[in-house]
Amino acid sequence: MLAYQVFAPARLPLERPDHATSFSADETGPSRLEGRPYLAGGFLNAHVAWDSEYYLSIALHGYDDAGMRAVSPASTAEAPLAGIQREHPTWTSTNYAFFPAYPLAIRALAAPLGLFGLDPVAAATLAGVLISLVGALGGMLALADLAEEGAPDDGVRAGFYLLIWPASVFLAQVYTEGLFVGLSFGALAMLRRRRWMLAAGLAALATWTRATGGLLLIPFVWTWLADGGLRRLRTGSAVTLILAAAPALAYLAWRAVYGIRFGYVEAHYFGRGLLELRATAQSFADLADLLQNGEAQARAYYVVEGVAVLAAALCSAVLWRTHKALALYGLAILAIALTSGAALGLPRYVIAVPALFLVPARWGRSMVFDRVWSLANILGLAVFALAFSLDFWAG
Repeated sequence: MLAYQVFAPARLPLERPDHATSFSADETGPSRLEGRPYLAGGFLNAHVAWDSEYYLSIALHGYDDAGMRAVSPASTAEAPLAGIQREHPTWTSTNYAFFPAYPLAIRALAAPLGLFGLDPVAAATLAGVLISLVGALGGMLALADLAEEGAPDDGVRAGFYLLIWPASVFLAQVYTEGLFVGLSFGALAMLRRRRWMLAAGLAALATWTRATGGLLLIPFVWTWLADGGLRRLRTGSAVTLILAAAPALAYLAWRAVYGIRFGYVEAHYFGRGLLELRATAQSFADLADLLQNGEAQARAYYVVEGVAVLAAALCSAVLWRTHKALALYGLAILAIALTSGAALGLPRYVIAVPALFLVPARWGRSMVFDRVWSLANILGLAVFALAFSLDFWAG
């Protein structure tokens, strides 16, 4: 991936702007990096785009970075209004829309990397990529563990299918996906082994990495109940219940510190929220118009969005027969993503759905399915990687 993101943009420069979404043309023109110093560095620049600037900003200067954008009290999702934080110190920084675990991990790793002569942005960028890669490796190993009950090669295929999913390009960028799959899949693998303490710790960290980490409560409580948790509770043993509730407790702790500002920025600037059904309906209506009257780029991109939703839903439904807790967890992630108020980015969100890799790993026992699935995914991954490397929309 690292080599490809150097080779492909050099060989195939893309014509700007990108018309994949209703807003991407405004964000991918020649002036796209103006006012975005964290995206304009020369070191590993192919691995930073879009949300990467927020993680680097938090890592280097905290949530109230004076050089980042802040949301006006008059801002709305329909008419977002923001200015530079140092010019509007009472406004709410856009950084608050992002969870703390990943940028804090970048800060911790960037400090020693800076000893090698890298400037702060370069050190933070390298730290972010390394954390993402290690997280992706952890997620791959955890998936292999979760698939252990099947055929001998199911685990290898599950891990491989994770790496070649088109939106898995984000597993090698300054984005949270790599760390999140490592933590969340790791928590599920430890839960399967009933190593409650380790599972709870990983789940808490996953919850502080992405909002959907809190949904780990579903398989945790399901497993607690299946193991006779209520019976143990009646005999006075509540330790396992507390560990099973770790995702909820971690979410409540995060919400007490960041929740109000997070909700404000999400609702008034990014136009997202929890179960925003009306906004979601409008977003899908706008999408239908874009598909009918928009550019071919938009139609091609949203085909992948649709495939991602169908694949995640189908695989979760298939997994229900054998692993109900994992299936329900995946469906909950999909439901939250589909009702957040914006009909985009779904191939990236469903990376966290275990069924999307566990079920094809079973089907991959057929050589025909394995070759077709692998080829389709790898070709899609190549397109997404090229797009991200040149700051085009990749989800």
